Amino acid sequence: MKEKIARINRTLFELETGIIIFGAVCQIFVFLVEDKAGYSRGLWLGILIAALSAFHMWWSLEKALDLPERSAVKSMSAHTILRYVLIAAALAVTAISGIGNPLSAFLGIMGLKVSAYMHFITKKISTIIYGEEVLPPLIEEPAGEQDR
Repeated sequence: MKEKIARINRTLFELETGIIIFGAVCQIFVFLVEDKAGYSRGLWLGILIAALSAFHMWWSLEKALDLPERSAVKSMSAHTILRYVLIAAALAVTAISGIGNPLSAFLGIMGLKVSAYMHFITKKISTIIYGEEVLPPLIEEPAGEQDR
């Protein structure tokens, strides 16, 4: 399993790990509400959406890095809009169908944002699995290039 994890982008792994930790912490508080099943389904639906959104962000960024600048900006903009529309649609379906509580689904989706702020925690987990991160040396621009 460690080899499979090693093939996943390290930053994506840290983001996904933070989303799952956030979901687990929020699940503890679900036991305080009356409709435990509805809130729990909504929360984990939101966590799933957040995890898929994180993967989509990573995938679209990797794809855009191979494009020229103008095409990359258009591609990233299109993928961002697509992601937001799908998140809004998922929240609407959750609210209309009653699959789960839409507020707890929104809380789960916010796990994507919280995970970014939990970087100092997920970085420690990543270091345990991946080992210390070895960064390449910084590339210095020639003096003439900085004036442009």
